[in-house]
Amino acid sequence: MKFTEEISNKLNELLVKNYDAEKGYINAMNNVEQSDLKMFFKRCATERSQFAKELRTEILQYGEIPEDSGSFKGTMHRNWMSLKATFSSNNEDAILEEAIRGEKESLEEYKDFLKDRTLPPSIDALLIKHKNAIQGAINMEKVQEELIS
Repeated sequence: MKFTEEISNKLNELLVKNYDAEKGYINAMNNVEQSDLKMFFKRCATERSQFAKELRTEILQYGEIPEDSGSFKGTMHRNWMSLKATFSSNNEDAILEEAIRGEKESLEEYKDFLKDRTLPPSIDALLIKHKNAIQGAINMEKVQEELIS
């Protein structure tokens, strides 16, 4: 199966999203007080860092050049999370809501990419693994949200 520039571009988009998500989770971790919530955000940040490494490896394996940083949109989202946390009466709930929103967007991007039935099997398997983990994080975030509400 030929690795196309289109596939490389899409993988780079996911790579940037994962950089953004990792930084967002670190930001969230630094803006909450509950230790279990801090640990949850830390685990999510670590997981997203691992996703980024896996995507970088896949891109490099096919002779393409991976992106090396997050996006302006991601920076703006993190700034919004910090601002919202500052002015919200329930910081942790607001931060969790934003994290869920960001994860849902990420999940949709993975689902859209997976609709491409011409992906090499290694990429398809990697994206399915990431998609399932993101869905699991969303489910856990919703549970956490219920616990702090």
